[in-house]
Parts: sequence; C-alpha cells; structure tokens
Amino acid sequence: MDERVERTLDGLAPGELVAVALEPGPAWGPLVSGLWARGIPFLPLDHRLAPPERTALIDRARPTALLEPDGELTVFAQPASIAPGIGVVVATSGTGGTPKLVELTRNAVAAAVEGSRRALEAADDDPWIACLSPAHMGGLLVFLRSALLGGPVTVLERFDAVRVAEAVATTPGASIALVPTMLRRLVDADMDLSGFGVLLLGGGHVPAELRTLADVRGARIVSTYGLTESCGGVVYDGVPFEGTELRIGDDERIELRGPTIMEGYRHDPAATGATFTTSGWFLTADAGSVDDEGRLLVSGRLDEAIRTGAETVWPDEVERVLQQHPKVADVAIAGRPHPEWGQQVVAYVVPATSDDPPSLDELRDHASGRIARHKAPRELVLVLELPRTSSGKIRRAELR
Repeated sequence: MDERVERTLDGLAPGELVAVALEPGPAWGPLVSGLWARGIPFLPLDHRLAPPERTALIDRARPTALLEPDGELTVFAQPASIAPGIGVVVATSGTGGTPKLVELTRNAVAAAVEGSRRALEAADDDPWIACLSPAHMGGLLVFLRSALLGGPVTVLERFDAVRVAEAVATTPGASIALVPTMLRRLVDADMDLSGFGVLLLGGGHVPAELRTLADVRGARIVSTYGLTESCGGVVYDGVPFEGTELRIGDDERIELRGPTIMEGYRHDPAATGATFTTSGWFLTADAGSVDDEGRLLVSGRLDEAIRTGAETVWPDEVERVLQQHPKVADVAIAGRPHPEWGQQVVAYVVPATSDDPPSLDELRDHASGRIARHKAPRELVLVLELPRTSSGKIRRAELR
C-alpha cells in the first residue's frame, strides 16, 4: 500500500466508514486488504460518477472520511454511525432508479467468498485477474477474495482484450470475473481462452451462441446469479451455494435466504423492510423458475416484463433470439405503450454494419419458430449504442 494512504488510514478507527474514490488500479489490492485487516468498513465509489452524482452518494452515506484519488483523506464534521460488524457498503447499479446503499456484514462477505471457493472447488491461493470496477460487487469480490484467502491478484486499470491476454499468459490458470459484453470482446479477438482457470460471468444472460464460441476456444464458463444485496453471485450455473436457500414466490419472484444476504439499506429502513418477508426471505426484483433438475432459470426483472394483451413477454428471452441474427451487433427489448394492447414489443438494435441494417420483417422472420409470434418485436429502432450501466446492464428506462 502507498505509504501516504497507509498513514491516513492509521488515523481511522475500526467501525468508521470511509468512502474510497480511487480509480481502478493496483492500489486497490493492498487497500482492500488493509481496510479489512483494520476492521474499517468502506464504500467504494465509481470513479466514472459525475461530481454531482458522487456528492449525492456521499451525502446519503455520511461517511467519516473520503479517500481522494490523490491519496489525501478528507474528514467530515458530522458523520453517521454504522452498525457493528458491517464490512462494506456498496451502491447498487441503479437500473431501477436511484442507487441504494447496501450494507454487508463481514460475516456475509466471508460466507460469499467461501461459498464461491467451494462451488468452484478452488484453492485459497488460486490467482485472479481484476478488470471489473471495484465499485461493484463483481469487481470488489476479487479483492475481497484475496483479502480473506490470500491469493494473488493481477489488476488491470481497464478492460482490454490484449491486456487480458498478457495477464493470463503471465499467470496461467488465473480466473477472471467478467460481464457478457467483455466475453464477447475476448471471443471477437479470437483469443485462446483455455489458459484461464474459470471465467465467472455475471451481470446478465450469456447468449447460447456466445457460450458456444467461448467453449470452442477452451473456456470454462460459470454463469452466476446474484445481486449486490446477496453479496454478489450466490447461484452458480443455476445451483445455489451451500447454505443459500432459493424459492419462487408470488408472480414468479425469485426469493433468497442465507448467510450472504445484506443487513439492509443504509439510512433507508422503509426500503429494507419492504424487501424482506417476516421469515427472512429477501425479495429480489427478478422473476424465474426452477427446472426439473432443480436449477434456477432467470426470466428477467419483474419491472421489465412487457404486458401485451393477455400475454407477458420477457425482454431477455427475445434478446437471446435476436442476438443470433447476423445483422445485429447488439439489441435491447423494451415495451412501449399501445392504445389497444397496453404495450407493444420494441427492438432497439445496433446494426452489425451501418450500410446494411436489419429490417423489422427480417427480425420477425428470424424470431418465427424460435419464440411465440406475440413475443417478436412490432417496432424497430436503430441506435448507435445501447445505454448501459458501468457493470454492463441495459438501462431500459432510458430506452423508454
């Protein structure tokens, strides 16, 4: 750890929340390990936030201090206390609106790290490559895994297929956490993926054709399901961690219970209470089902379901089909109000080439026979890019 940062942290007492505004880079490894060892809870801030967004998040969190990008520590006059045992506070991605501040206990983090290790049948000292933002659970868990288990981490300041290839060549067998768009870039670069330990995929569905292309290149892919509130992915390839319970509740809602679930939302008891049942089940915002083999199948976010006539259309299902069209580089599905049917299905498409974009009829013909006709798009909007969060999730509200 940088000596200046270490000196500033020496001035903090255990149990005092510190917000961290450092950019992604090698400093995060020793910093997370140092904070964890000292018992200092921390809130990682996304370096890409605009100044008003960062200020709003800090105002809501009310930490004791802020570790600035230059390593200086700003101490606040009126911080709010934090419950004993909290290890980290992490902001949600905000796909459903204003990000919430999730308080996770040290025990929850430890359970998540151990659950992942067991599910992957990994050794404590297995190496990892960090390329996701530490402001989100997928990226932060790589550093927390190292802090708790001691394995080495190779840190990339930003995702780049060439740098990832160099990192795994230097550290054969290293595992890496990615979102599907990153895997797509590795495949598009025709990269040999056999040198990795595990490619841990979160943040969205992995299209079947992408997974096939990755498999051909020797990848060992593990798809994960989880939320910031569950301390990241706690369901690997449809199977929950040991000790994690899963059930399907009303309206096909996925519900979770177990040792990794959050303590609550910081300074928001109403929202906390609304997401838990009296028996301790956490109510996710996702719908799903369990197949005959007991594996979880995720349909999509409940608030993203498109109600057209008497039918329900899940955007993820339609996107998986349209992503396979050769003229489609990227696609998002959302509902738009319709005077007769309530909503109609709209496809927002980034064409593979600007001079030959797909037509609506081509997309509907492609969907025919793969999904029911009422699920196929009724409208096509061509776009240059799709609005996504920093973790790769589509911001459907901006599409609508």
